[in-house]
Amino acid sequence: MKTLRTSLAALAMAACFGASAAQAETIRIALAEQPSDEMAAFFVALDRAKKAGLDYEWTAFAEEELAIQAVLSGDMDIAFGTPYAVMQRSKAPVRIIFQLSRLVFFPVATKDYATLKDLDGVPIMLHSRAGGTDSIANVIEDREGITFGERSYVPGSDNRVVAMLAGQAEATILDLSNRNKIIAEAGDRFNSLPMFEVKASDEALFANLDWMQENEEAVNIFVDALHSVWTDMAKDPSIISRETDPNGPIGQLPAEVLSGIDKFYSEAVAGGLYDPNGGGREAAMADLEWYTMAGQLEGDPASLNPEDFWYFAPLDAAMK
Repeated sequence: MKTLRTSLAALAMAACFGASAAQAETIRIALAEQPSDEMAAFFVALDRAKKAGLDYEWTAFAEEELAIQAVLSGDMDIAFGTPYAVMQRSKAPVRIIFQLSRLVFFPVATKDYATLKDLDGVPIMLHSRAGGTDSIANVIEDREGITFGERSYVPGSDNRVVAMLAGQAEATILDLSNRNKIIAEAGDRFNSLPMFEVKASDEALFANLDWMQENEEAVNIFVDALHSVWTDMAKDPSIISRETDPNGPIGQLPAEVLSGIDKFYSEAVAGGLYDPNGGGREAAMADLEWYTMAGQLEGDPASLNPEDFWYFAPLDAAMK
């Protein structure tokens, strides 16, 4: 879900929203990409949080690593990402507080391949080194007992669809909407290969633990708004398009993008992309197993303490 459409020269785009909030300071949120239809639910949650008294500003960085570094340096308060390797290596007091989406991705290949085992030795096109699709490829190799051929990296599922249609690769890993797109456009040329269920996090929100405990009220407002949107979305995905602010960053996207929001969220909810309860302990355990298998965490997952990576208090409060 991470699309890198900005250059490092134009590192970030920021937008601030004024609110007569109860908080003394503004929460600074680091996005790992520019606003897109896939972030519409998040911005609906921000609007709900604003109405509840949260003062915030957001900055869109060119890639996840920059957002992570911004939190580690204290330049930003909350960010998108799954920084498990960073948390383990640096021992920084950084914790995840909400699972935004699961690693629901789909291997897609030409008609020459029908199963994951068929991809043994086949070159594969992925999003980025050490990113979510790279992790998925590692786990597929481990579970299926195969080894992919050369890995190439093309950021953005939509860009990988273009490359596949142009015959530049035989296999890739795509998000739900782009898997559906390529099969709808060229189902005579490509297979969506059967994939095992994954409950681990693709995108999550994380922050410095000390900062969260010092700003408990603001963090609770934010997480409560996220939980309410994710819960409502599970019951009725059209809530996202109905609550999207036409004057906000999502409302300013092209009309053809906005017209597809209902379809995207209906398919995403049906496909299990979102946990209505924000992940919590189940996601934390799934993450520890997944990211260990993917090579981003060291040690036995059973011996790792979820509370070294997650801070559950805000989500527990929202669940009550």
